[in-house]
Amino acid sequence: MGTGTGLIALMVAQRNPAAAIWAIDIDPGAVAQAKGNVANSSFADRMTVEQCDFRHCASQRPNRFDLIVSNPPWFENSLLPPDAGRTRARHSVSLTLEELLHTAATCLKQHGTLALILPFDKREELKVLSAKHGFFLKRETIVYPLPDSIPKRLLTEWIRLPLDNPLRSRLIIEHSRHHYSEAFVDLVREFYLYM
Repeated sequence: MGTGTGLIALMVAQRNPAAAIWAIDIDPGAVAQAKGNVANSSFADRMTVEQCDFRHCASQRPNRFDLIVSNPPWFENSLLPPDAGRTRARHSVSLTLEELLHTAATCLKQHGTLALILPFDKREELKVLSAKHGFFLKRETIVYPLPDSIPKRLLTEWIRLPLDNPLRSRLIIEHSRHHYSEAFVDLVREFYLYM
């Protein structure tokens, strides 16, 4: 959801060879770019890219999806860029976190998973809204750019059934500039040629 260039959808396809991927975005320019990237991949036969609003097109498919992956807009109440597509892509002007969770709750299968990549400062809001929409934390990784920096990103997986002990971890990207941590390299190695 919110596929942008299609990068995350392509990564999901690479990691899940049997999966059929439906990548959507509201922005026509992003959809065109994602279609081109998918067409140039070895996963094109099991990927579909469409322009649509997640709230409308996904809600037409109740209880259909095993996995929803989203790196949703991350700026709220901030100065908007002049480009309308970039505004929609980077700001939550077209889909709020609450709307995303509500729609995901409708179209995920009972044993499905919602995977989100969010700014760390959305953590508390996400906890409240996920509970409101019947999601339980399965896994959380807090991402730090450097060992002594404040966290920047939050990687989470949510399920519909309670879990006593969700997995919690930290990920440090770099020990110093261009000196990547072993954990980060292990995570992204299969996606980069020179990692």
